[in-house]
Amino acid sequence: QVQLVESGGGSVQAGGSLRLSCVSSGAGVRRWSMAWFRRASGTGREGVASISAVDDATAYAHAVEGRFIISRDNVKNILYLQMNSLKLEDTGTYYCAAMTSGGFASLASSFYRYWGKGAQVTVSS
Repeated sequence: QVQLVESGGGSVQAGGSLRLSCVSSGAGVRRWSMAWFRRASGTGREGVASISAVDDATAYAHAVEGRFIISRDNVKNILYLQMNSLKLEDTGTYYCAAMTSGGFASLASSFYRYWGKGAQVTVSS
């Protein structure tokens, strides 16, 4: 049984930074392509960043490109999302997800099998 647990969310002023972590139990994050998604209040789930299992290629949503960085620590078995220059519109619940087949980076939620329960990020002015 795979469990993904996010941490590191919180409240920050616009322009600030946060780093989200996602710990995987049952399997290493290096084994699969992983991704971060977010859901703002009243909107659908949006792919934010993804990292490939094959070659560590990354993909980012246009809205976060240049501000967010996805990475993983294969020794600690943790996926990270470093979020810089945060904006009000980055507010939402952030979820990590694991793709068990495919090996490529993707922001499409349909490819992901396992999901964490989410971490809240609130950006204020």
